[in-house]
Amino acid sequence: MLFRQLEYLVALSRERHFARAAQACHVSQPALSEAIRKLEEELDVPLVLRGRKYEGLTPEGERIVVWAQRILADRDALKNEVGHLRTGLSGRMRIGSVPTASGAVALLTAPFCLAHPLVTVEVIADLQSEDVLRQLRNFEIDAGVTYLREDLGEQYRTIPLYEERYVLLTGAADAPAPHATATWAEAARLPLCLLTEAMQGRRVVDELFAEVGVRPSPRVETDSVAALFAHVRTGRWASIVPHTWLHVFGVPHGMRAVPLVEPARTVPMGLVTIAREPGSVMARALREIAGGTDVAAALDRLPGDPGPH
Repeated sequence: MLFRQLEYLVALSRERHFARAAQACHVSQPALSEAIRKLEEELDVPLVLRGRKYEGLTPEGERIVVWAQRILADRDALKNEVGHLRTGLSGRMRIGSVPTASGAVALLTAPFCLAHPLVTVEVIADLQSEDVLRQLRNFEIDAGVTYLREDLGEQYRTIPLYEERYVLLTGAADAPAPHATATWAEAARLPLCLLTEAMQGRRVVDELFAEVGVRPSPRVETDSVAALFAHVRTGRWASIVPHTWLHVFGVPHGMRAVPLVEPARTVPMGLVTIAREPGSVMARALREIAGGTDVAAALDRLPGDPGPH
């Protein structure tokens, strides 16, 4: 019963609405409310601010949610560990990814699924880098693929995967001469479609523009790398995309992709998991796969990729 009560409280914290939390837990709203009320009685502390509608958790409730997430994660890890010892790894693994790394995730999931055929994988793409780390801390995902920042701290375990570099994607008519490169200053003068400023990938691009003293003025912004390709396809826009997405789309007909130089900068990307022990058996298994997979070499040999410069 305790696990169920904790699950309901975590769902309420996540959904911030009693009806949606009940739906997520596949129970009626009265059943969820009553279970949380009984948890309050057992702990002898108010957990929910009650009014005519959900008004949030009490400070005590916010703290209990952190414990609940940890307890439920440890319960799931224990179940997976026992299952692994009995019949091999089974269950569901959840990976969160920033949009620019989505193409690289497939290079991990393919060998992982081959090694662990009883596991299904859920990939949550288009997350901001902060969301990847938050969902890891809240045990909502087992692993993340994101930017490896120097300030990640000791609570995370990281495995470098590859260096993200950037190409200018244009319509064929607007592209530089074949086999040429383009500078960031030249790219800033084009009609651009870029990721939104909230995305870490956009912040990296803006930092590179700033290094050469220019500031782009994109007419279109999106949180989807796929949408960048779609806009360039119209012939009205140019964009800056990570080279890994050529692994997904190649260079579509009517487009050109050329390396960006001056500066020719790269950004480290990697697998991130929580450093707690014993931790998620899913995360441990994925780290083993990542350690034995040369993601960087695979991404540097892409059809249509202009290659490193």
